[in-house]
This record gives sequence, structure tokens and C-alpha cells, in this order.
Amino acid sequence: MTFDGFPDEALVFYEGLEADNSKTYWTRNKAAYDAHVRAPLQALLDEVAPDFGTPKVFRPYRDVRFSNDKTPYKTHQGAVVHPEGAGAGSWYVQLSADGLLVSGGSWRLESDQVARYRRAVADAVQGSRLAAEVERLEGSGWTIEGEQLTRVPSGYAADAERLDLLKRKALHATRRWEPAEWLHERAALERVRTSWQDLRTLNAWLADNVGATTKESRR
Repeated sequence: MTFDGFPDEALVFYEGLEADNSKTYWTRNKAAYDAHVRAPLQALLDEVAPDFGTPKVFRPYRDVRFSNDKTPYKTHQGAVVHPEGAGAGSWYVQLSADGLLVSGGSWRLESDQVARYRRAVADAVQGSRLAAEVERLEGSGWTIEGEQLTRVPSGYAADAERLDLLKRKALHATRRWEPAEWLHERAALERVRTSWQDLRTLNAWLADNVGATTKESRR
């Protein structure tokens, strides 16, 4: 299947799901989800996979076991690519009634990864490289996000260089677009491809300086 854009029916599907997040709505509209959300997203991912790697499409069902919010379905569809062997740094794309979102970097780092990340940020060479890349991305319209401490991390001075980066426990860059005509066309593919290309340096820095966790995987 060739990607030709996300049809308007995909946005309509999520608008309806936001209004009625129930099994009844989902069952009645499952065919629309498969045809207008899942299929075009998979087609897009198939086209970018040769350049970025094998994607993982997230399940549409929420994990409500430990949440006060018991609505059963996600009101967006996301997919992620973890470059093989990188350990840290990835690409993400998401479709919802709000439009298209692309992102890249690391959303959650284990304690051993956070320690390596902070050592690299404190390093004069590697820290300066990350700071320059973050500044470049912000100047290009990206929003820098990720869990961040309010206090100074243990072992670092209050006047340490790149303190904002040192406080982070995760780091990713995100770009959002509201629904527009290009979303229904092949141009959406190029937005994702170009945006992910723009995140290669950030992901490479994370792979080189943070890498994979040595902690046992969580269930």
C-alpha cells in the first residue's frame, strides 16, 4: 500500500472517540480505525523504514490497571522506531484529532542511563555539543521536553554549566501540527521524513553518550 495521506475520516474517528470513549463506539467504528488510521500509518512507516529502521505500532488500548482514568482507548495512534543497537534515542510519530506530532530522543531513562547522560552533559566537549544541538533544534521550531528536576542534581554545583540540561531525566524534541490539507496528502510523509532526519544528531548523541541500560527490564 502506498501512503497518500491520512484521510479526514481518521480525524473524525478520533473526534468521536474523544466524545464517546467506550467499547460500544470502538466496536461500531473499528473498521474505520483499521482503514483510515492504522492502514495509512502502516503505509507511511513502511516507506520510512529503510532509512530509519523497523517501527513498532502501539496498541490502541490504554493500560488502566494503575490509573484513575478508566477510559479504555487511546485518543491517538502512535508508532516508534528504536535504531538497532543504539540503546538510547528514537523516533516517534502520532496522529490524533489534534493533528500530527513527531518527536525524537529519549522519553524515559533508567538510573544508570541518567548518570551517564549527566556525566556527558558536564563534559566540556560532549556537553557543549548537546547544548549547541538543543539550541539549533529550538531555533528550528522544535520544543525540547522531558522529565526535569526542580532541584540541582546530587553531585553537581548550583552554578554548573548547562544546569538546565543537567536537571533532565529524559530529553526529547517535539513538533506539532494542527490539521491542514497537507495532512491528507503525500506531503505528510515528507514532513515526517524530514523531521526525523533533523533529529539524527540528537539521537546519535544519546546513542554515543547514554546507550542502553544495564538494569533488568521492567515488566
